[in-house]
Amino acid sequence: MIHLGLAMWANSDWRGSLFAPHGGQEDWLADYAKVFSAVEGNTTFYSGAPKAETVASWARQAPAGFRFCFKLPATLTHERRLSGIDAELDSFLSRLAPLHDRLGPIMVQLPRDFSAQELPQLDRLLTRWPAEIPSAVEVRHSDFFHKGKAEIALNRLLITHGVDRVMLDVRPLFSTSAEADPRLVKAQSEKPKCPLHVISTGERPLIRFIGHLDESINDAYFAPWCERLALWINQGKTPFLFVHTPDNRQAPQLARRLYKQLSRHCTLPPLASFAGDTQTSLF
Repeated sequence: MIHLGLAMWANSDWRGSLFAPHGGQEDWLADYAKVFSAVEGNTTFYSGAPKAETVASWARQAPAGFRFCFKLPATLTHERRLSGIDAELDSFLSRLAPLHDRLGPIMVQLPRDFSAQELPQLDRLLTRWPAEIPSAVEVRHSDFFHKGKAEIALNRLLITHGVDRVMLDVRPLFSTSAEADPRLVKAQSEKPKCPLHVISTGERPLIRFIGHLDESINDAYFAPWCERLALWINQGKTPFLFVHTPDNRQAPQLARRLYKQLSRHCTLPPLASFAGDTQTSLF
């Protein structure tokens, strides 16, 4: 199986498409979860652990097969750089306890200057990581993309702990100049232009596909992913595919388009209709 999702579930731009045009925000997670089976949890990266009542609400709304893939707070990864964070990490994971059966890989997104010299901190973090909660690591330092000693050490570390390496595919986004569209300008300024190394170091390969505004470009870059994802699924792995677009307004439509392409390579259940599509069909 595969978990398909977006960078968020609450986006007012999706009214009339993923969401009904006049539905309330209280229905958004439920409507999102009818179509997609996972979501990135980017808010925790910036804001830290959500309130207990918020987590309880999510637990009531999310179905059993849904997976939340939160990011560790930046205070732990970027400010503290994984050092001396035991108490804060335990507190963060404890706050998510009501969702433990619906937690996908918790993403450890490391700073762009987090190099091989700091891998011992990452090793210590993963050594004490709770076995019942999956995790995935996203690196951005150039040393980890040259297939040299640093990358070999990183991949061995992740394989040892059964942790997946996040694969950030920004090739579609950077495939053209951004001058023609301000949405591309903003997205290209925010996303790191890292090379793509396709490797599964655990049982839950996690891909963040950053799409372009041009559908043909997205199709071309996603085509090789279809074969690789189908291979992993046939091997019994459970990939996570998170789809982005430059401003994420068309992310639900792109995710549906890519899922349809993937379904030609392996047997997948059909996606449910978008609430907005259903509403439109009534008239």
